[in-house]
Amino acid sequence: MPYSDPALDELARYVPTVAEPADFDRFWRNTLAEAASRPVLVDVRPEPTDLPLLDSWDVTFAGFGGDPVRAWYTRPAGVPGPLPAVVEYAGYGRGRGLPHERLTWPVAGYAHLLMDNRGQAGQHGAGDTADPHGRPGGPWPATSGILDPHDYHYRRLITDAVRAVDAVRALPGVDADRIAVVGNSQGGGLALAVAGLVDDLAAVLATAPFLCDVQRAITLSDVSPYGEIGRYLAVHREAEDAVRHTLSYVDGVTFARRATAPAHFGIGLRDTVCPPSTGFAAYNQYGAAAGQPVAPEREMHVYPFNGHEGGEAVHVRRQLRWLAARLAPTDTTGRD
Repeated sequence: MPYSDPALDELARYVPTVAEPADFDRFWRNTLAEAASRPVLVDVRPEPTDLPLLDSWDVTFAGFGGDPVRAWYTRPAGVPGPLPAVVEYAGYGRGRGLPHERLTWPVAGYAHLLMDNRGQAGQHGAGDTADPHGRPGGPWPATSGILDPHDYHYRRLITDAVRAVDAVRALPGVDADRIAVVGNSQGGGLALAVAGLVDDLAAVLATAPFLCDVQRAITLSDVSPYGEIGRYLAVHREAEDAVRHTLSYVDGVTFARRATAPAHFGIGLRDTVCPPSTGFAAYNQYGAAAGQPVAPEREMHVYPFNGHEGGEAVHVRRQLRWLAARLAPTDTTGRD
């Protein structure tokens, strides 16, 4: 459905007041404390890829509720010493796929952990992580448990995303002080959530982030995932107050306001999946509530004629250059 978002000069000034529950910080502090009470690594085993320049492991870590969450850990083969690490979060409906599907970060010299999305595999990519916590709400991940913030799917998925950072820090060959989180769409929303919940990240890269300015987003977009929430409310009209209350606990703007790490954003101005204004809402308030005397570094790249695909390979190149300047990955080419 076509919609009208503000012009770019207005987007650069767009700072909406986003509903923030009074117990937001306590809610997430308690949620993460419960998850952290368990050892994070459950199983780590080598996974051959038939790619001689890549080492790969099948990782299982304890996520929300101690549930087993699967991930791929990859790194350039034969490179000794601790490497900076990139934790990547996949888009909506995607699983972790196969270990050789996402090579950009290990080829660039990073250790790379790709987290599986619990309960989302099969729509766009294969995965191996179940979500055993079915709760009242709609049939899709975006609406599962949506009547109560404690039951909501994204409480579990965001907790998994934080635990993925804990997991990569516990893996061999990782420099625990140089951890970046990255994602597109839902993955970008997860990266922003982690940025607001983990205070010692080295960098955050979020492209076309989902779950930002979400109260407005569900009125702008009728395609999935926001459209799934709209379709649920079209039938369950009496549930709107409860749904909006739940969504206020997972809004990427609220997380972004608490973030402290340098951040790199990308947005396509013709995005009908995650409307541009919602991503700008997070960018424009990034670090505003972090309590630091100097706002964290942030950078935005805009693609005026692109939609949800954004800048694709052009944007990835910008991400690589930006992150290399901050994390200095190992040169895997053998050059001096």
